[in-house]
Amino acid sequence: FIRTAAETGIDALIVPDMPFEEKGELLPLCRQYGLDLISLIAPTSKERIHAIAKEAEGFVYCVSSMGVTGVRTEITTNIGEMVSLVKEAQSIPCAIGFGISTPEQAKKMSEHADGVIVGSAIVRMVAKYGKDCVEPVCQYIREMKAAIS
Repeated sequence: FIRTAAETGIDALIVPDMPFEEKGELLPLCRQYGLDLISLIAPTSKERIHAIAKEAEGFVYCVSSMGVTGVRTEITTNIGEMVSLVKEAQSIPCAIGFGISTPEQAKKMSEHADGVIVGSAIVRMVAKYGKDCVEPVCQYIREMKAAIS
């Protein structure tokens, strides 16, 4: 899988449910094939955020809230503090994801981070529109991009 990913032009891998302590099995393969193994950082202790950020590569995926990914009506985590802790450990881009689905949320999160990650909202649109999803998804992405530009 790692070799094929690298051969097709993928440059990073996100494994959402892999604990930081268990990345040791996958990291050597990623490095062998030139892929960054993206670290996820959840709202947790300052020490843990620092430890994970210090070893991160590519960018850090800051998890906006605990629980499973998906749409949230409100994000209450202190994202600014989390990003600051990451940047104290290493000068690396930070992207925020989990629960971001509206242009307003994207704008608010982009005030703290280098990027915003949207997944579940797009997956739901694909499920809703099926093969006719391209235009609605493109329009949604244009709206999200406009909000953070």
